Amino acid sequence: MQIIVVGCGRTGAGLAKALFLRGHEVTIIDSDAKSFERLERSFKGKCIAGLGFDRKVLIEAGIERCDGVAAVTTSDDTNILVTRVASQIFRVPRVITRLYNPHKAEIYEQLGLQTIAPITWGINRIAEMICYSQLDVVCSLGLGEVNIVIFEVPLSLVGRMVKEITVPGEAHVAAINRNGKTFLPTLGTVLQKADVVYEVVVALSADRLRGLLGLI
Repeated sequence: MQIIVVGCGRTGAGLAKALFLRGHEVTIIDSDAKSFERLERSFKGKCIAGLGFDRKVLIEAGIERCDGVAAVTTSDDTNILVTRVASQIFRVPRVITRLYNPHKAEIYEQLGLQTIAPITWGINRIAEMICYSQLDVVCSLGLGEVNIVIFEVPLSLVGRMVKEITVPGEAHVAAINRNGKTFLPTLGTVLQKADVVYEVVVALSADRLRGLLGLI
């Protein structure tokens, strides 16, 4: 994939590196050329000094043929401008923007734009981690409203079926790892000792899931 990263702060530099190591063609843009010093020497992508929402700069970066744009500068306004230009003018198929203001993030989510809100995500993640729990959150979706959690089947549930730890619209078992192999279960799948379960759960329903698992 051809991907443009706008903003070469710690997040942008790290993202560019991660994408490059995954084999993607990466171009990173920043208004301060010195910011590219954050990139490791192993990064072989393209660096362009300029404004990330400037049409000429984006064209130079190859936006007309790119597959995705990530706007991760420290300015919400800049990230929003990049998002609008990339999605509305150049019709880039995948555009993701980082927004520090949770209210702006909610508005753009409602408009169908993909956003990452570090503050909101961090609040939800810290709240989850600081409360005693045997549910390990491995991934948060949206603004943290939905989590993917992982847990080992309690002995009290061995021999029971997946449907007994399923709550329609609130908690669903996505996958089970058994003896080193992962598979998609049905509601009738019987839970076995040492099964590791991946479950998708609405954050507000986490306590209900803990109750089903006998953790509270």
